[in-house]
Amino acid sequence: MTTDNFVFDAALASFEQDVILKSKEVPVLVDFWAEWCGPCKALGPILEKLASEFNGGFLLAKVDVDKEQQLAGYFQVKSIPTVMLLKDGQIVDGFPGALPENQLREFLKHHGVEAREALPEPAEEMAPKAIDPELEVANLRAAIHAEPDKDELKLDLMLALLKTGGFAEAEKILDSLPANLAIDDRAIKAKARLGFAAIVKDAPPASILEQAIASDPGDCRARHYLGVRYLLEDKSEAGLEQFLEMLKRDKGFEDGLPRKTLIDAFRIIEDGDLVGQYRRKMASLLF
Repeated sequence: MTTDNFVFDAALASFEQDVILKSKEVPVLVDFWAEWCGPCKALGPILEKLASEFNGGFLLAKVDVDKEQQLAGYFQVKSIPTVMLLKDGQIVDGFPGALPENQLREFLKHHGVEAREALPEPAEEMAPKAIDPELEVANLRAAIHAEPDKDELKLDLMLALLKTGGFAEAEKILDSLPANLAIDDRAIKAKARLGFAAIVKDAPPASILEQAIASDPGDCRARHYLGVRYLLEDKSEAGLEQFLEMLKRDKGFEDGLPRKTLIDAFRIIEDGDLVGQYRRKMASLLF
């Protein structure tokens, strides 16, 4: 493997997948830097050298704060360079400023980060066991081409597209389904998911929203996004809790968005007891 495998540019849109989730497999150092920063130019090459030397013992995620201002803001980066170490999906340590190489080595050693002889390659063995959403979409397209009149295949394609972020095409398929499939429970749920997915299309990942709320519990926008993300992950109660907290803090936020979102969520959650419980909680706050 080359250094490029261990060093990459991190962005807000893919931060949860590329950094937070990846840190559950291998430690990730996040380097917040900028082109105009002198100390950053001194620190960066040392970090990249160590990333190459450690051969996958840790990954180095580079965040250009000028290009990723929102991401730097969520992590409350006050000065650069700033380095943070993530393990198991959590920030475990970090430091501001440019440390010399010997102190960087001590920092890594202190957190049990060690060089690897070679990266394990279990992915190829595991891949056949997992369903690749993109492959599923391709297979369904082929099946529809072979049997264009089989509408149930189109419903399956719509559901597969939702997994890959193909919301626009999924919506077109939903609109074209015959009446008998349009009222199918899967189609109804898919329509609701499309609506919620559109809300968080460009929103930060859940982990960053959680950090934003921890820093500012009154951030209703972050709570709205986080609640919707929870719903899309089938964490219904966690999502309702975020919407209810919005209602407690600011009933009039964005023209009554907390109440509207609760009602929309009630329509798609199948747990009747849970819906009844939160309807009562909502009512107690409104009346």
